[in-house]
Amino acid sequence: MNNNAADNTSDHLADNPYDQPLAPATASQKAAHQNLQAIAQAAVDHLGLEVLEVQMQNMGGQPIVLIRIDRLDEQPVTMSDLTTASRAAEAEFDRLDPIASEYRLEFESPGAKRPLNTARHFERMVGLKARVRGEGHAFTAPIKSVDGNQVTFDVAGSDVTLTVGTFQGNLAEFPDRHR
Repeated sequence: MNNNAADNTSDHLADNPYDQPLAPATASQKAAHQNLQAIAQAAVDHLGLEVLEVQMQNMGGQPIVLIRIDRLDEQPVTMSDLTTASRAAEAEFDRLDPIASEYRLEFESPGAKRPLNTARHFERMVGLKARVRGEGHAFTAPIKSVDGNQVTFDVAGSDVTLTVGTFQGNLAEFPDRHR
């Protein structure tokens, strides 16, 4: 993690795997991912939690469903939140059985590479660097402003404005305080 504001990571795009274009997912992969996301969100909705991201990982042959959550009240995620969310999701995943083989469910707080999915997510992180992919862009740059669903980034001194939902964004530096 580098919080040095003078560090210009946008100059080194090829060195950063987060700044590389993603391989396009197949329609069935997208549908499966959306299904897992919907199941996880339905399981934690009543808990005041939001599913930021669902990832399928394969560690040593056993699939892992990694679910990153955040609190809707924007307070820090606690161990109690993770435990409660895990139990609720486990019951829902067991009931619906969305994955044919055995798998493990894991929950995490957003952490330093926090997914930024909504305008509010970007608003909370204005001034910090984000990694952006999509709409023909791949860069790491500070979030300059948010106006409705339009997010403006300062990319090497030039404004680049993108519409939320048309690109993928992740926090690229850890804030000095909870936001």
